[in-house]
Amino acid sequence: MRGTAETLLWVCVMLESVLSSVTLPDITDAKFIEECVNEHNKARSSVDPPASNMLYMTWDEGLAITARAWAKRCVFKHNIYLKEAHRVHPTFPSVGENIWTGHPPSIFNVTLAFKKWVDEKKDYDYGTNTCQNMCGHYTQVVWASSYKVGCAVQLCPKGVEKFTGKEGVIFVCNYATAGNFVGMGPYWSKGEACSGCGDTCDKKLCRSKERDSLRSYNWAPDWDPTAADGKSPAGLSYVTILIVRPVAIFFTFITAYVVHYKYPNVFCYE
Repeated sequence: MRGTAETLLWVCVMLESVLSSVTLPDITDAKFIEECVNEHNKARSSVDPPASNMLYMTWDEGLAITARAWAKRCVFKHNIYLKEAHRVHPTFPSVGENIWTGHPPSIFNVTLAFKKWVDEKKDYDYGTNTCQNMCGHYTQVVWASSYKVGCAVQLCPKGVEKFTGKEGVIFVCNYATAGNFVGMGPYWSKGEACSGCGDTCDKKLCRSKERDSLRSYNWAPDWDPTAADGKSPAGLSYVTILIVRPVAIFFTFITAYVVHYKYPNVFCYE
């Protein structure tokens, strides 16, 4: 009976592990993309004082590929390749970055992570272009000339280096062109909204069909070991979610059913 109980206990542990696994969105997830873009544009259209040259921000697949490649390292620090623009994007001359991390992974959502960056607004003084504490995440979000964004979120089962040794999650957003240049303010506040860009004005943001167009890239960073073919794969985590996890759940249920059928008086509990 002891062997049976141990087997069933193993089944219960496996079942709990599989069912409690956190599912995080991939960079191709339409809802995730929409949330990332909307949160950025909401912050950009509500700057105070109002901006006259704030560009509308749209998604860029290349930036998302870079964000994912760096996030997979599960380390809470900025991408060391950002100063080499050609290694983080195939066309843009500069790329910026914001990073958020948290524990446990279940707490992650785009709005929560983004709020941490935007809340730095209280520490930024537009008049003197200075930060009371940290505000670089906020100023990158509202940097007027940064008009493309690509984000990725990664589960880190062994923890996030420089943050926690427990299972965590890391969220990375990359921007083009980069913001946060020393001595420069994030935007102009001269005249009415959009008056400094000459484009179509949409909710206080400058829009251009050419600038807002979406592109696909048959490209990956040369420092991403999981994309050696140079393409933009869906990623191991995405494959795991779509194939491995459902199969694991199926077999776990089958095993649990068989054991319970043969030994109805043995069960698992918390």
